[in-house]
Amino acid sequence: MLPGLSLVLTMLVSGVAVADLKPLKEHISTNDAVVGYLSQAHYLRIPINNALSSKVFDRYIKNLDASRIYFTAADIADFEAYRYTLDEALKRGDLKPAFMMFNRYQMRLIDRLEYVNSLVDKGLKALDFSVDETLLVEREDADWAKDREALDDLWRKRFKFDVLALKLADKKPAEISKLLKSRFKSRLSHARKITSEDAFQTYINAFAHTYDPHTEYFSPLGSENFNINMSLSLEGIGAVLQSDNEYTKVVRLVPAGPAAKSKLLRATDRIVAVGQGEDGEMVDIIGWRLDDVVQLIRGPKRSLVRLSIIKGDVSSGESPKIIKITRDKVKLEEQSAHKQIFDLKREGKNYKLGVITVPTFYLDFKAMQEKDPNYKSTTRDVNRLINELSKSGIDGLLVDLRNNSGGSLQEANSMLGLFIDRGPTVQIRDSAGKIEILDDPHPGVAYTGPLVVMVNRLSASASEIFAGAIQDYRRGIIVGSRTFGKGTVQSLYPLKHGQLKLTQGKFYRISGASTQNQGVIPDIVYPPIYDHEDVGESALQNALKWDTVGGVKFVTYYQMDPMRDLLRKAHYQRIAQNPDFTFLVDRLAFFKETQAIKRVSLNEKTRKRENRERDQRRLELENKRRLAKGEKALNKLSDLDEDQTKEHAGKADGNVKEVDSLMKEGGQILIDFVTFAGKRLTASAKGMGS
Repeated sequence: MLPGLSLVLTMLVSGVAVADLKPLKEHISTNDAVVGYLSQAHYLRIPINNALSSKVFDRYIKNLDASRIYFTAADIADFEAYRYTLDEALKRGDLKPAFMMFNRYQMRLIDRLEYVNSLVDKGLKALDFSVDETLLVEREDADWAKDREALDDLWRKRFKFDVLALKLADKKPAEISKLLKSRFKSRLSHARKITSEDAFQTYINAFAHTYDPHTEYFSPLGSENFNINMSLSLEGIGAVLQSDNEYTKVVRLVPAGPAAKSKLLRATDRIVAVGQGEDGEMVDIIGWRLDDVVQLIRGPKRSLVRLSIIKGDVSSGESPKIIKITRDKVKLEEQSAHKQIFDLKREGKNYKLGVITVPTFYLDFKAMQEKDPNYKSTTRDVNRLINELSKSGIDGLLVDLRNNSGGSLQEANSMLGLFIDRGPTVQIRDSAGKIEILDDPHPGVAYTGPLVVMVNRLSASASEIFAGAIQDYRRGIIVGSRTFGKGTVQSLYPLKHGQLKLTQGKFYRISGASTQNQGVIPDIVYPPIYDHEDVGESALQNALKWDTVGGVKFVTYYQMDPMRDLLRKAHYQRIAQNPDFTFLVDRLAFFKETQAIKRVSLNEKTRKRENRERDQRRLELENKRRLAKGEKALNKLSDLDEDQTKEHAGKADGNVKEVDSLMKEGGQILIDFVTFAGKRLTASAKGMGS
C-alpha cells in the first residue's frame, strides 16, 4: 500500500496498478483553515465565488500539467464541469473534485512514462535524425493533444529530442540507452510514490496562489524544509529552488553560500541531474518533487555534489553542463556587511572610494533579547565600517545591495538612520487600509558624505525599502538595474497539519509609491543582467499590482533633479565605449533571441549547425569584450568556464569582492556626484519637493 493513503483502490493503466488517492481527515480540516484565513485575513480580501473558482481551476490544471504533455483534450473537457464549482467545494471542504483530477493526472503520468520506457526498450536504431521534424518545447499555450495517438507522437518526439541532445553531447548509443532507461525508471518510481499529501498540497496551493505568489501552504515536510531555509542552518549549496514545469529552477543564491562563491550557478539556471562526490552516478531529477530534489542536493559539510544544469541564458535545445560545488554551512560572519577601498583617478586627482557590501539584512534577535552587548546586526556592523572608512579618509561611499534579497525590516529601517537625521522610512498598509509609518527616531547621522547605492534585479524587499527611502530623501544616487519588486508583507500561521504563509500587507515608500511589482527604478539605469520578463515580481503569476497611497512629510537633502541630468549625461558618455557595458547590452539581446526559440529541430545536421552558430555567437560576444579590454581572446567557448573556475580558485577570501566594471562605474558616478554637489551635505527643508 502506498504511504499516506486512507484507502487504496487501483486502476489499470497499460497493465500498471495506479493508486486512487483519497483525501485524509486532516486535509479536510486544513482546507477549512486555509479557506478561513484567505477569505478573512489576506490583504486583497478576494471573495470565494465563481470568478475565483475559474482561476483556481486554471491554476490547478497548470500546476498538474504546465507543459500540456499528459492530459488530452477529452480530459480537459471532463474537468470543465468543475470550473465554476470549486468555490463551493472549497467552502464545504469537499476535496473530491480536486482528487478526481489529480488521479487522472497520476494515471496519465504513469501511462506516459510507461510508453517512453517502451521506446527505450525498442532501442535507438529506429530513430532517423535525417528527417526534418521539429518539437515545440515551450508548450504553455499549446493545444491539448486530441487523443492518445497524438500524445504518443508528442512523446516520441520528446524521446527523440532527449536522445539527440545526448548524442550531441558525445554520448555513445549504449550510454544513452542506459542513461535514459535510468531516467525514466527513476521518474516512474517517484510517480508511484506520489501520495495524498502531494495531491492536497498541489490543489490547495493552486487556491492560495490565485491570491498572490507569496501566499503558500506548506505540508509538514514542506514546513520543515522552509524553516531550515529560513534559519540558514541547511548544509548544502545555498540555493533557493522552485519547481518550474518538470524542472527544478534556481530562484536565488544565498549570499556567501557555496553556490554563490563558486560563480558556477546563477538564478534562472535549471538543475536536471544530481551526482554525489567525484564519480557518483548522476541521478536524473526531471519531474521530481521539489522536496525530493532538496533532500538529494542537501548533504554533509565539505562533501562534493555535482549538478547537471541547463543555463538560464541559453535555449531549451542546448545540452546540459556539469558543475561541481562543495557543500558547506552558510557562515553568519560571511553574510555580514564588509568593506573595501578602491582608488580611481580623474584629471590627475586620486579619489579614495569606500564600499560597504550588505549581502542581507540580518539581526541576532535572540542575543539582542538576552541583552548580549555584542549581538550581531546589520546596522551595528555598517556603523562600525563607516567609522573605519571615515578614518581612512574616503572621498565618497558606495553601499552595494546587489543580490541582497532582503531580511530584517527592522535592520533596513535602522540602517537608513545612519544616513538621515530622523524622519519616516516606510509605510505599511494592512488589508483594512490602515497605514503604519515606521521612522528613524534617533537623531544624528553616521555618514554625511556623498553616497551611491548599487542595486540590481535580485535586490528585493528590505533592500528596496532602503534604496527607495534614500532616493526619496534625495540623500544619494541609486545606480543599477530595476529591483525585484517584492513589496508585500507575509506572516506565518501554524496549522494542525503544516503551516500557511499569508500576504497581509504592502510596503509603500514615504513618497507614497509602492515598491510592489515595479520595484525601485534607479536614478542611473545600467543594462540589466536578468531579463525583467524572466526574473522579478512582475514575472510571477498573480503578483499584486503597483499603486500609491498618500505621501508623508520629510526633509530632502540634495537638489537632485538638475544634478541627476548631469550625472546621466556623464555616465552615458563614459559607457558608450565601455566594453563591459556593451557586452551586457549585447548579451541580453542574444538571450532574448535564444529565448524566443519555441521550436527546435530534430534533424541532427540542422541542430549541429544551429549549436555551432549559437556557440560561435557567444564566443564572439565574449571575445569582443576581452579584446576591447586588452585581454587575450578565447579559442573556444569551453575555455570560458575553465577561466572562471581558475579565477574563483585564486580567491581565498569570500568577503573580498572584486571591484567589477559595474562598481567601477558606480565609483565614477560617485566622483561626478562629489564634483557636482561638493562634499558638504546641504540639507534643505523643502518638504516633499526638490
